[in-house]
Amino acid sequence: MTTTIRVSRVTDRTTVLGPGLRAVIWVRGCPLRCVGCVAPEDLPFDGGTPRTVDDLAGWLGALPAEISGVTFSGGEPMAQAAGLSALVDRIRADRDWSVMSFSGWTIEHLRTHGSPAQRRLLGQLDILVDGPYVAARHAALRWRGSANQRLHFLTDRHSPPERDTSAGIELHLRGTGVEWVGVPPVRDFRTGFESAMADQGVLLAPSHPSPQEGGR
Repeated sequence: MTTTIRVSRVTDRTTVLGPGLRAVIWVRGCPLRCVGCVAPEDLPFDGGTPRTVDDLAGWLGALPAEISGVTFSGGEPMAQAAGLSALVDRIRADRDWSVMSFSGWTIEHLRTHGSPAQRRLLGQLDILVDGPYVAARHAALRWRGSANQRLHFLTDRHSPPERDTSAGIELHLRGTGVEWVGVPPVRDFRTGFESAMADQGVLLAPSHPSPQEGGR
């Protein structure tokens, strides 16, 4: 049986969603409903593009060696833990990838109440960003959008950043439009950004990089 992962979008190069140069896979679907979700279109589990583990592994494997990590965002990556865990097995068989993931669930919840697949994926991660986005606690932190969210360095591959401040936002050209990547350092970023771009006559790419202001 072929394992598939329902994907909203991917990017092959970013510096704002984890250490170093990384690829990112945004999965489709999230069972959580954080107030302030910046991409409610990515909450349903239908839609997106079903992609096989083989397909995604081939895409990542073809990236230049300078792309040393992959970050899982969403949506909720832990909702597709089995597929993502299989993907990690595949890509690490060929290259020593750094793997990071976001999750709206806390690490304590995943360890105590997570499914076997969720605990397996957790055990493969170098970095986990955990916890739901809380709009009232929005903060400009490294790879997180609200102060309740935490950075867990689960292996010795990476060290905590010297400064726990926002990594910023990147703008990427995609087709005929512009998309943004990263964790918004300010609340209501999407509304303001889309309004400003519309005022300048700039088209936005049809998919957006994060399902909540927490930069997922």
